[in-house]
Amino acid sequence: MIKKERAIIILKELNKLYPEPPIPLNHKNAYTLLVAVVLSAQSTDKKVNELTKDLFEIADTPSKMVKLGADNIYQYIKQLGLSKQKSKNTYLLSKMIIENFDGKVPDTFENLESLPGVGHKTASVIMSQVFKIPSFPVDTHIHRLSQRWGLTKGENVLQTEKDLKKIFPISEWNKLHLQIIFFGREYCTARGCDGTKCFMCKKLYPNRKKKFITKKA
Repeated sequence: MIKKERAIIILKELNKLYPEPPIPLNHKNAYTLLVAVVLSAQSTDKKVNELTKDLFEIADTPSKMVKLGADNIYQYIKQLGLSKQKSKNTYLLSKMIIENFDGKVPDTFENLESLPGVGHKTASVIMSQVFKIPSFPVDTHIHRLSQRWGLTKGENVLQTEKDLKKIFPISEWNKLHLQIIFFGREYCTARGCDGTKCFMCKKLYPNRKKKFITKKA
């Protein structure tokens, strides 16, 4: 089975399971989604949603977040990993949005990636989910599954992103990255599947007997 054939199977199965996948991070607007994605680095979406519930009640715009200040932001998110740096970045990116972008979340990769704490993956999420620009954010779940499913050699997340964009139609990218994330959490988990256990791995590689070793990003 070649990559294109596997891609067809993957799309078919994921569209059946997750026809309209929701954004897993709770948010009120483009700005709060940006903050939530920044906070989610090396943290679970569940924990981020839990902590941002109160934060976004009082600071759901850049100006309100700046008024709150980095020290107070920290008090809301201190249970997250890297919370000191995240609180500082949240304050600084909010200030920069006000000063450089008229208080609005920028709508280009270049401008988004100029914000403190915003890398290519975070920018890709905002471009795809807020501005509907075809993008393919790659997180650890997508990186892992793409290797198990023979879609990439998995040297790094940027290479994985390039490989996936070559294989799947551009019209599917924005929805597909969410579908793969949900599948990776529910069926093909890091410890629960080794490339031979979940139904997708079995369907794509029915003759695979040995445990598949994935490369970390």
